[in-house]
Amino acid sequence: MLVKTKGSALIGIDAVVITIEVNVSMGQGYCIVGLPDSSVKESLDRTESAIKANGFRMPRTKLVINLSPAELKKTGAAFDLPIAIGILAASEQISPIHLIDKYIMMGELGLDGKLYPIKGVLAMAMQAKSDGYLGILLPNENAAEASLVDDIDIYCFEHLTEVVDFIAQPDTKSPIKRTRLVMDHETISVTDFSDVKGQENVKRALEIASAGSHNIIMIGPPGAGKTMLAKSIVSILPPLNQMEALETSKIYSITGKLDAVNKLLRSRPFRHPHHSLSAIALIGGGSHPQPGEISLAHNGILFLDELPEFNRSVIEVLRQPMEEGIVCIARAKMSVTFPARFMLMAAMNPCPCGYYNHPKKECHCSPAAIQKYMHKISGPLLDRIDMHIEVVPVLYNELRASKKEETSAIIAIRVKNAREIQSHRFKNEIGTYTNAQMNSSQLKKYCTITSEGEAILKMAMEKFQLSARAFDRIIKVSRSIADLDNSNTIQINHVSEALQYRNLDKSNWGQYKN
Repeated sequence: MLVKTKGSALIGIDAVVITIEVNVSMGQGYCIVGLPDSSVKESLDRTESAIKANGFRMPRTKLVINLSPAELKKTGAAFDLPIAIGILAASEQISPIHLIDKYIMMGELGLDGKLYPIKGVLAMAMQAKSDGYLGILLPNENAAEASLVDDIDIYCFEHLTEVVDFIAQPDTKSPIKRTRLVMDHETISVTDFSDVKGQENVKRALEIASAGSHNIIMIGPPGAGKTMLAKSIVSILPPLNQMEALETSKIYSITGKLDAVNKLLRSRPFRHPHHSLSAIALIGGGSHPQPGEISLAHNGILFLDELPEFNRSVIEVLRQPMEEGIVCIARAKMSVTFPARFMLMAAMNPCPCGYYNHPKKECHCSPAAIQKYMHKISGPLLDRIDMHIEVVPVLYNELRASKKEETSAIIAIRVKNAREIQSHRFKNEIGTYTNAQMNSSQLKKYCTITSEGEAILKMAMEKFQLSARAFDRIIKVSRSIADLDNSNTIQINHVSEALQYRNLDKSNWGQYKN
């Protein structure tokens, strides 16, 4: 007897419906076909044990299981449940089966029939809704995550026997109650901007970077507060909207990194990888491609501390994702695309010892050593970083001053207002949400510069021999500064301030760049 059940496989961050065809016929032997990996092939051993442990029997004739479409690689133990139900239905141990292929069912089985949670449930539930299935059957632990998707019934179970009972009598079980999407802003930052003494110019730069989602690098000696400032930026970023929250949560779902209680990400992610990470860990990959750090930072912050300490070949892979907002991973049998629209923050010392250009301490590095140090970061990568800001040590008087610093809450309001201006500006532009994402035609359309601003920009381009990419970055940053001032046009003061944030183009460090 041939029976078809429905499961789901993950390709990138999206799910694809898989038809599990189970056929019991004359002959001997069990087999699974349809490009399964080892964990799927082992499913037969787990399902056999689970079936026998609960009073059912495995067919003693030939059993063929086909996972269709056959050209897609199937991985993981989540196919255990649809395979087990398919076997029981094909061997006529459960009935009726007329609705068996109207539900997506996924779950890992224990040897006793207990259902264990799986990854990627959010994407699976969204796909089941899109394809018009009656509902999705899942382990209990996946209930909260799946319930984030509206307009599809979610049924969750503890054990294989409960699923069998549901197949026989669907009306006896009600779908779970849906989790209400609450988009209140929850900050994960423990550092408020008011806790940072001094550094007014850096705080201003971070406010502008947050307003337009601009990439930024901070250059300064050890102990100047670069890491503290970077971690504080989360407290002034605008909250995720519903679309961003679901999109980012999908990425965390397929990697198994969603919070066990709060299944929906509400705060913008802040990823802070160690400098020893590999290129695959950064951009994603593997035999079955998984998202890397840049995708986990989607709609949030990727902070690379001590940037020159990263392997140069590793950080060079950032160049394409920084431009396009996606990362494409190609393998011999498949190619997947992960979203990677992140805001890059980087920090570095000015030289190996850290005290080049320090106002108090002497640098002992030779010009050759500084050149080698700066050579670790290529010119094309620096060109893609919108803002370069120098962080100077905080003086004792500033540390002990009783001056009340501006809080993150106040700065966050200004950033939110600037983002709302951009949201209105780009409402008809597909794929563009912030100033940093504008293309050349949008720069001409939305970035009107006064004649005085044009004059100073031309002078800077000629004096510092800036690249065309740096030219675009300066205009984008100027647009964000103008948005913070609620100005329709870019004034000379906006351009002048934006030019101050290209320190590596015009400072003494420029002579050491590659």
